[in-house]
Amino acid sequence: MTKFLLSVHVLAAIIAIGPVTVAASMFPPAVRRARAAGADAVSLSSVRLLHRICRVYSVVGLAVPVFGFATASSLGVLGDAWLIASIVLTAAAAGVLALLVLPGQERLIAGLDGAGAPVARGATSRLGMLTGVFNLLWAIVTVLMIVRPGSTTGV
Repeated sequence: MTKFLLSVHVLAAIIAIGPVTVAASMFPPAVRRARAAGADAVSLSSVRLLHRICRVYSVVGLAVPVFGFATASSLGVLGDAWLIASIVLTAAAAGVLALLVLPGQERLIAGLDGAGAPVARGATSRLGMLTGVFNLLWAIVTVLMIVRPGSTTGV
């Protein structure tokens, strides 16, 4: 059962978190291109698609910690420091995504639509930085999951 849980956990991370990191990274440059093109229909639809990918896959990504906890429980490592650090970093990444990245994307879309403040380059740069923080947190969690400091199977 542990192998099944671990497999689903890893697959969920690849299938759900991967698209969010890529789409979120592509979003700020897409907004800049849309702004330069005068927010035409094609560029605006690309920006909306990237935001929708981020929203949908972030919800699907909730399966990652669910199966992660199940896997950790079956392995008996719930109290290990590397896992606790991974949990904290995962929660931080989720917070950055839910509280900063997705709302920032929505504000920029509203600005392109003319319903919000005009899109400034600083806003796209800030969103790019926040997306980088989100991606860095996931990269650290991935390394912790692979290396597992202090484990008998770690390097």
